[in-house]
Amino acid sequence: MNLVIVESPAKAKTISKFLGKKYNVVASYGHIRDLPQKSFGVDIENGFKPKYVVPKDKKPIVDSIKKSSKDASVVYIATDEDREGEAIGWHIVNAAKIDESKIKRIVFHEITKSAITNSIESYRSIDINMVNSQEARRILDRIVGYKLSPLLAKKIQKGLSAGRVQSVALKLIVDREDEIQKFIPQEYWTIHIIFEGNINAQLYKIDSKSLGKLDIKTQKEAQEIAEKIKKEQFMVKSITKRKTSKKPEAPFITSTLQMTASNILGFSAQKTMRIAQKLYEGVDIGKQRVGLITYMRTDSFNVAKEAQDKALNLIKEILGEQYVPKKANIYKTKSKTAQEAHEAIRPSEPSMLPDMAKPHLTNDEYKLYNLIWKRFMASQTTPAEFNSVSIVFASETFEAKANFRELLFDGYLRFWNYSKPDVSDIPQLKKNSPIGLKNVEPKQHFTEPPPRYTEASLIKELEKYGIGRPSTYAAIIGTIILRGYVQIKEKKFYPLEIGITTSKMLDKFFSSIINVKFTAKMEEGLDKIAQQKLDKIELLSDFYQKFKSLLDVAYEKMENLKPKPQETDIVCDKCGAKMVIREGRYGRFLACSNYPKCKNTKPLDEEKTDIICDKCGAPMVVKYSKKGTKFLACSNYPKCKNTKPYPTGLKCPECGGDLIEYSSKRGKFYGCSNYPECKFTVRGTLKNASCPKCGYTLFVKRKDGWHCARKGCDYKEEE
Repeated sequence: MNLVIVESPAKAKTISKFLGKKYNVVASYGHIRDLPQKSFGVDIENGFKPKYVVPKDKKPIVDSIKKSSKDASVVYIATDEDREGEAIGWHIVNAAKIDESKIKRIVFHEITKSAITNSIESYRSIDINMVNSQEARRILDRIVGYKLSPLLAKKIQKGLSAGRVQSVALKLIVDREDEIQKFIPQEYWTIHIIFEGNINAQLYKIDSKSLGKLDIKTQKEAQEIAEKIKKEQFMVKSITKRKTSKKPEAPFITSTLQMTASNILGFSAQKTMRIAQKLYEGVDIGKQRVGLITYMRTDSFNVAKEAQDKALNLIKEILGEQYVPKKANIYKTKSKTAQEAHEAIRPSEPSMLPDMAKPHLTNDEYKLYNLIWKRFMASQTTPAEFNSVSIVFASETFEAKANFRELLFDGYLRFWNYSKPDVSDIPQLKKNSPIGLKNVEPKQHFTEPPPRYTEASLIKELEKYGIGRPSTYAAIIGTIILRGYVQIKEKKFYPLEIGITTSKMLDKFFSSIINVKFTAKMEEGLDKIAQQKLDKIELLSDFYQKFKSLLDVAYEKMENLKPKPQETDIVCDKCGAKMVIREGRYGRFLACSNYPKCKNTKPLDEEKTDIICDKCGAPMVVKYSKKGTKFLACSNYPKCKNTKPYPTGLKCPECGGDLIEYSSKRGKFYGCSNYPECKFTVRGTLKNASCPKCGYTLFVKRKDGWHCARKGCDYKEEE
């Protein structure tokens, strides 16, 4: 019996169907060991040596793998092909103490029978350079998170945390907000001349001098020019015709998939990656279980020749010979760090048309597969061809231009029908012929500030500067949302006050390392470790020396921005000292200034709500139980003793119902408002946010940070 180890049970299920009874395919459920939750876990003085521990919930998995490996002739490590997957495989081998003579590392870009069979025949050893690169990243993130978070908690607000890469993403959003707030719009005007045949041409020259965008500044200027135009006689000065073509875009890589799915489907980066993961790991198509797409964490545009040949044959079959390029389309990435051994994201089998897969997919899975299939097929098709015409109309003083474009051959647009080309009917005019003027329309405009980032444009910016890698984009965005530093409104990022404050303080004291250029340089350094061009300890040591000196200065000089207790004239009824207003877990409250000798506290004010009592019609107010649980009570108490559970604003991750706060003998917990149909319950401090790893929409706060609330998911936000 041979043992095959993968990360996810879905992947294991698909692969086991290909390999048969001679192979035992098991899942590690992601990472099986990590740095400790309750301590730093990195021995800086001893070469940044990490201390790895196996979490309690992973010990049964490790024990099972250890037992299975002893009985196996060969142990195939089949974790994902990126650095994270390489590291997971290395940790499995070490934690389960697998005999190294049995180990064979296999990788594949797609989960199909041929790909799995070929990978078993072309095994290799675990790439320790890739492992070192991932380990260096993990240690860097632990150093920044573990050392910066206490500083922020001490100086700004308890519970804050910072990350090496996420803080740069936050800075981009905050800096953009600064630009928007400081932006002063400028008025300008354009003048449109409507000729016979409703031809709309824009004025672009006066007395042979080209107009700049802001040259016509006021309505008065625009009206004066318009009145002069009305008195002029115009003719067709020139007609310029040329044939143009538009090439198809490359097949998807991680960043472009996330951007396009956001723009076209409205999917978040986390949702896109969650669905893509399922399409990659396998779905049941009739009696077969197959992976529908290739690996979705990639920065390479490469396409396997076999897949390309299949696509070209399919194009010829569906559309005809004229849609097949004479020479196959090849796309090269501009990124110097792209892993060219990888492939672009494409359908595993091009002949699996979206409508064939549709009955076996959810609606969202179908939408994403359809997007990936169409983009890949379009990328292999001929360019679209256009007839472009530019017509200049001139009088003695003025010149106006109108541009037209008609589609001659649709090419790749037969597949990629998400964006229609800008085409129009070309008017039949003759050069030097006069043309009548119907109307002149001045139009007012204002310069606009740079737009707020969307998920798509933020990912594009991160990719542009080399910040993060394909596997990290969704996690970066998910983390800054989860931490409460930003919020998304109308698909745009808005920094929250605490996010702005945190970013400004980090920029003030850590600008030399928390910036775009330095972070991109660190990513290049991690790539060099993977390529065995840089020593891991050298990179970590250089970073820590810079970071430690900045941290010492920040502890000494950073302003304490924590709100100070606010004095009142209210006297403590236990000791006679003045009461002060403090900020607490449940908001503002009165506390004795003689604390800790006197621990007397009182509610500050009853928090009124817009909720009306359904028994007497009076407003409801917020109250707290003896255990600290919020609830609603009628303000007409004691005449009306109506109470209700407090609406938390949290959503049930199982059914989407409201989570309601309850108390029991074991303390506070949350339950679904749809009980008994939905029996979901959870304890702890909660936050609604999408898990970048599994897509679950709830996080729970533990001592070491926020964890995905889904059982079996090991994703956590690094402190």
